[in-house]
Amino acid sequence: MKKNRKQLVEEALLRRAVGYDATETVEEYAECDGEIKLVKRKVSIKNVPPDVAAAKLVMEENVAGVADMTDEELSAEKERLLAELKGMKR
Repeated sequence: MKKNRKQLVEEALLRRAVGYDATETVEEYAECDGEIKLVKRKVSIKNVPPDVAAAKLVMEENVAGVADMTDEELSAEKERLLAELKGMKR
């Protein structure tokens, strides 16, 4: 399923809010016998810590979303969260 721009932005914001690991690759090339060959490749994983401003924005969006819910939607969300918590305890 193709995601729309809003979904992509929301996922990027959430990723930034909780932090993530980024892979960085550095490659060195040298000329040997008239050909350019890969001499060294270094792959490192860098941790990008959570961003407080992004976390705050995500939390504000969640609060705004809850304020717009009907009583039925709130009840369904409550049941979903309780079921998720029960699943985590096992």
